[in-house]
Amino acid sequence: MKRTYKLIAHIGLLLGVFWCSNGNADLPNMIEKIKPAIVAIGTFHKTQSPPFSFRGTGFVIANGNKIATNAHVLPEAGPPEAPELAVLIRSSTGEGSIRRAKLLSKDVDHDLAILYVDGPPLPALSIGNSTGVREGQEIAFIGFPIGGVLGFSPVTHRGIISALTPIAIPGANSNQINEKLIKQIRKGTFNVFQLDATAYPGNSGSPVFNTESGEVIGVINMVFVKGTKEAVLSNPSGISYAIPANYLTELLR
Repeated sequence: MKRTYKLIAHIGLLLGVFWCSNGNADLPNMIEKIKPAIVAIGTFHKTQSPPFSFRGTGFVIANGNKIATNAHVLPEAGPPEAPELAVLIRSSTGEGSIRRAKLLSKDVDHDLAILYVDGPPLPALSIGNSTGVREGQEIAFIGFPIGGVLGFSPVTHRGIISALTPIAIPGANSNQINEKLIKQIRKGTFNVFQLDATAYPGNSGSPVFNTESGEVIGVINMVFVKGTKEAVLSNPSGISYAIPANYLTELLR
């Protein structure tokens, strides 16, 4: 009997080592591969100080000259003298360079947009099929949680898919029903990924990726806020939402 217990314990130990070596231990290598594709989305005006104004996160896709982000990250159309849409890219040595960008396509209903940048192609991420995403699945996302406050160095957060839930979440009372929610309900709801992970406003547009394959399965688009907007930093809820990547694939087509 003692030998049996020892054998079971030994097998359990081996399985634990195997799980660590093939799961969590691969995440640092995955992050190293994904970070070069993460860019900062903003506007550029040479007379401003600083000339680059951060608005959100984006990531490189397709041929290396296309950038995916949220539609709500983009600035409103302005006069010719208004700041230009721009992308801040970091080289492997950590040096930042700014490229002017232009809007290729936008899907307001799913809060997605695709930009184009000139210049040499950048390292691109693969977009996976989000149909098979399951609750409890481990994920991670990379972006700029509080913009350039700590410097434009991509930050990684990790969690799980906690739920597949409709994007138009009914308010607890009539005071929480606003015009945006009513419009969304009229258009028709669709499921998004609720994450058990802490994202911040600057994470809008961050890629949510499968920790095993590195494929993008979603795009961060909002954070559940408790109380005031200022509480996002001081008292984060730990609940974030992401748009399934299949909508991004449709937009690419």
